[in-house]
Amino acid sequence: LVAACLLPVTAWPDGRLSVCGQLPADTTQNCSGHGGGTCQGQQQYCAPTIYTGLMLLALGVSSVRANLSSFGADQVKNQGRDTTQHFFNWFYWSTNIGAVFSLLVVAFVQQNISFLAGYLTPVTCLALALFIFLLATPTFVTKPPTGSEVSAMIKLAMQSWGCSWLGGTRERLGAHWWDLPPNRGAQPGAPSPEEDLANFQVLARILPVMLTFIPYWMVYFQMQSTYYLQGLNLHIPNIFQHDQDHTDTLQGYTFPDAWLLLANVVVLLALVPLKDHVIDPFLARRRLLPSALKQAVLGMFFSLASVLAAGIVEWERLWYVRHNQTVPQLIGKDHYLAATLPIWWQVPQFLLMGISELFVIIPGLEFAYAEAPKSMKGATMGLFFFISGVGLLLGLGLVALLSLPIHGWMRCPEDYGNINSCHMGNYFFLLAGIQLVTCLLFIWMSRCYQ
Repeated sequence: LVAACLLPVTAWPDGRLSVCGQLPADTTQNCSGHGGGTCQGQQQYCAPTIYTGLMLLALGVSSVRANLSSFGADQVKNQGRDTTQHFFNWFYWSTNIGAVFSLLVVAFVQQNISFLAGYLTPVTCLALALFIFLLATPTFVTKPPTGSEVSAMIKLAMQSWGCSWLGGTRERLGAHWWDLPPNRGAQPGAPSPEEDLANFQVLARILPVMLTFIPYWMVYFQMQSTYYLQGLNLHIPNIFQHDQDHTDTLQGYTFPDAWLLLANVVVLLALVPLKDHVIDPFLARRRLLPSALKQAVLGMFFSLASVLAAGIVEWERLWYVRHNQTVPQLIGKDHYLAATLPIWWQVPQFLLMGISELFVIIPGLEFAYAEAPKSMKGATMGLFFFISGVGLLLGLGLVALLSLPIHGWMRCPEDYGNINSCHMGNYFFLLAGIQLVTCLLFIWMSRCYQ
């Protein structure tokens, strides 16, 4: 909440002046990326404050993500495994309700009214949520802190690697660990050395499964990057355009580019209740409900189909561009030379990706919670979200690699931000190949995992 408050402060002129100082004068900069020569521009302004706020915001969000889902599941775990499954379904559904509000309302306010009002809206919602959470604290099921298990796991991992370098075995690791003196500074209720070793062995089984999710996250985050960029270069109808004989209060507003991400969220809002109330009970009554890992396999195939559909749409879009079937398009303050191919062609890839979330992310959260050691639920859920960040970074790294000057599919030197001279379809098909290999590997792992 504190970090989020920095955003409206920087959007308010007086607040920005107090935390960032005076705006520096225009300076002459090298603009070789725009065809050579020089141009007038401004130095980077308020960067330390903005980056500090974003880092604090990321720290807060990561803490909430790692603990909120496991904390919520703890409230219902005594009611049985089925109740826990219901919780994760509706927990993920509710997070997407927030995403709809953010994309539909906040993005529209920021683009058409002001960033100050747009930033104040989520800050107000966050403050209200914190207030309600604090009021409900006496009703929550809680457990006393027992200290962090991360340091113990790191120590065991280092011992395991050391024994391997010395030719040791797993039995030697156990013997070496039992010889350690007890931790006199441990809090009451903290796991014993024997329990620490058992927890380490559980994590050693979970980690390879979680690492296999990385290619899926590489594909998943294309929605916020390349899918989004592809949509900006397709023909987007002006939903606020009316006949000249009629006037409307919305006629002066522009289409928020963030609305392109709504398709995936709407799919989830429709499918999660269907899965929870119809599909899962139907399969459970016939004892056909697959495990979380087998559901993840199915979801990965849907993500594979999504990125293949994106590649086909990109090939079709470039065909329109090569045949000069384009139209100038204004999205926000940016101009695009978009293909006349309508943006509705992207609906299948967003639909397929939404279905994949239903079978990968929700069962993945359930798997991480169910398989995590009792004293490491929060750390294991944090690891799940950490793996998603690794997938995002690897996807960005792959884009950077394919943007190199020599035969880079994603290199478009003619006009920065214009993908009409890129070969983004090849990038999509490369991701599809990576995801296919991962699907086959995950099928084997889901059968072998005990």
